[in-house]
Amino acid sequence: MPAPALIAFDLDDTLAPSKSPMPAPMAGALVALLDHLPVCIISGGHFGQFRDQVLAHLPATPEQLGRLHLMPTCGTRYLRHDGDGWRQVYAHDLTAEERAAALASVEGEARRLGLWTEQPWGDILEDRGSQITFSALGQQAPLDAKKAWDPTGAKKTALRDAVARLLPGLEVRSGGSTSVDITRKGVDKAYGMARLSEQTGIALTDMLFVGDRLDPAGNDYPVVRLGVPTRAVTGWEETADLVTQLVAELAASEVSGAR
Repeated sequence: MPAPALIAFDLDDTLAPSKSPMPAPMAGALVALLDHLPVCIISGGHFGQFRDQVLAHLPATPEQLGRLHLMPTCGTRYLRHDGDGWRQVYAHDLTAEERAAALASVEGEARRLGLWTEQPWGDILEDRGSQITFSALGQQAPLDAKKAWDPTGAKKTALRDAVARLLPGLEVRSGGSTSVDITRKGVDKAYGMARLSEQTGIALTDMLFVGDRLDPAGNDYPVVRLGVPTRAVTGWEETADLVTQLVAELAASEVSGAR
């Protein structure tokens, strides 16, 4: 495809290991990309996760940050940098009643199914305003424990189906390797990408989405269905290589065009 007008990235296992800081080579590649193209990061995580995993490790100037679009909780929140700090453009939150019902339902069903951990690594339930997230082993669980918890996805599927029956007015879907997310109906990464197109005026077909779960069972797959050009990666190392190659091509094209 021609050079995209904007590149959007998933976060966990695309720009950084799950719930871990973005490695320096990836950060350097991302900063270089921001000199050439606007960039979006979209994830089911909250803004604190973006701050701790990405922004704290991104040696970008205010001008570069001005080209960065942040979409926590699948784009139900949207933030831009105004030169001094991050400004929330919008937030589409659940009501207090919806959040309370979601929290009670997911905890109750997790306990009933034997999926509630009594000694987790951090919080199991998180109220992200526009999204309720259940993390079976806790938000800070180590990667090896998360990978071993549900290798077939059967546990998450059982919990998702059970909770969905109790919350017909909300969307219940698999998130990361140990998580289930609850949002309003129709909220997924396709929702966020559509909002991004509205905010930027860039057509979806002129964007490129990079993610590690673009398979039909993955949480990046809604972007495929939306018709956005995509590139699948297996981890941040592959993403860094992709971005480095693209930056070199963009730089060469700009030099050629200036002649």
